[in-house]
Formats: sequence, C-alpha cells, structure tokens
Amino acid sequence: QVHLVESGGGLVQAGGSLRLSCTASGRTFRTYTMAWFRQALGKEREFVAGISWIGGSASHADSVNGRFTISRDNDKNTVYLQMNSLKPEDTAVYYCAAAIDGYIQTGVGHYNYWGQGTQVTVSS
Repeated sequence: QVHLVESGGGLVQAGGSLRLSCTASGRTFRTYTMAWFRQALGKEREFVAGISWIGGSASHADSVNGRFTISRDNDKNTVYLQMNSLKPEDTAVYYCAAAIDGYIQTGVGHYNYWGQGTQVTVSS
C-alpha cells in the first residue's frame, strides 16, 4: 500500500511559479512510476507529467512542455512538479499518482494509488 500526500498548491498570478511536492509512504516508492494529473472544474482528469522509477525517463503533456518539469528524489520518497510561466488555464486540482507498472502512461486507469489533490489557482 502507498499513501500519497500532495502539498505546495495555492494562488498565484499569471506568469508566476509554484512547486508541488508529493511525499509517499512505503519502502517501495523508488520502484513506482510517478505522475501528476490535474482536473479543472467540469473537465476530465488529464495527464500532466510522468517520471520513471529511476528518474531517467520523463514525459510532459504538450500543454505544459517547456513550462513544467517533473522530478523525483527517491531518498526522500518525494516527487516534484516545478511549474513556471503559469497561465489561468492551468487552474485545477493537481493530483499525484503512482503506478506499479514501470511504464509512463497517460491514462488514469494505469495508476494504482492517488493523493487527495492540491488546488492551484492562477489569476489573470
């Protein structure tokens, strides 16, 4: 069992930055593929970024590529999402997810564990 807790969300002006953190319980954290998803009000949950268990492979959605960066620190059982040049359309609840399967995939069904989410609001 893996328990995920996100932090770092908040209110920021357009053009600003935030860094989200997701800390996981469990000794096997380093073996999981980790990802960030987001869900805006009235919309489906969508993939934002994913990173392989050793951190050697990462993938970002086209909508955030070049602005957001996912990274992980296996010694701290933590995955991060650095978000720069934020836009109002980035406003959403951001969720951390973990998958036992070692592949980065964009579908929500691929992930076995989810955090409770953290709100990110970008004002114009």
